[in-house]
Amino acid sequence: MAQSLTIESFPTSGPGVTAGGVAAVLRLEGGAALAASVIAYQAVGGDWWVFALLFLAPDISMVGYLLNRRAGAFLYNLGHSYLTPAVLALAAYLVEAPNLCPIALIWTAHIGFDRVLGYGLKYSAGFGVTHLGLKGRAAR
Repeated sequence: MAQSLTIESFPTSGPGVTAGGVAAVLRLEGGAALAASVIAYQAVGGDWWVFALLFLAPDISMVGYLLNRRAGAFLYNLGHSYLTPAVLALAAYLVEAPNLCPIALIWTAHIGFDRVLGYGLKYSAGFGVTHLGLKGRAAR
């Protein structure tokens, strides 16, 4: 039977642990995604009040943590993976709904912003155990 992953059992160094230059590159990629999304949002003529209103909306996905860590990680990752806004943008194109494109760009900008701050995709071991390393209480 597989052992449950806990914060205490999560490795802090070694192969598979994101740190140093790799973590810096991933954060820079987040910054690039943020900048590109903001520039594209301006180019498509998005309203900045809508940007401000929806920028933190993907964080609603944290509600899964009210159920348990596994559900929380799953929902958080669904809301914080670049794949989800990419699917929304593709759907906007395929069904000719251009009003959805700015939402996808806001979503991508949010994810990029989180990555710059070091908030990555979550493991079920806990909210602070991410693909970018340990955050918050998990890092102590």
